[in-house]
Amino acid sequence: MKGMIKFFDKLEDKIRRRLSKYPIIYALIGSIGIILLWRGVWGIADFLNMSALVSTVLGVMILLAIGLFVSFFVGEQIIISGIKEEKRIDEKTAEEIKEEAISLRQIRNDIDVIKKRMEEICEK
Repeated sequence: MKGMIKFFDKLEDKIRRRLSKYPIIYALIGSIGIILLWRGVWGIADFLNMSALVSTVLGVMILLAIGLFVSFFVGEQIIISGIKEEKRIDEKTAEEIKEEAISLRQIRNDIDVIKKRMEEICEK
């Protein structure tokens, strides 16, 4: 079993590496895979004579149980920005955007200083 998992893991890495150079083809193949998966799930639900209500409730319960419901349908960034009470980019003033850009430059400068210090330490 471990060998099979390792094989498919390496295969996935190779395929992803190649397809990442062609994003439109990557998206097309991915969308076909998703549609075929949903078609299969739909067929199984029909085979089991599952009503729409049962399918919906079961699907929501599964997604809630594994933690994907909110993150998939709402997105983590939206939730985090809401908790932090951050404004959307279209709500920010030009001054706020400039302040953020200055902060980012300061952070980059600090990182450069840390890198230089680390290089000096490693050379000793």
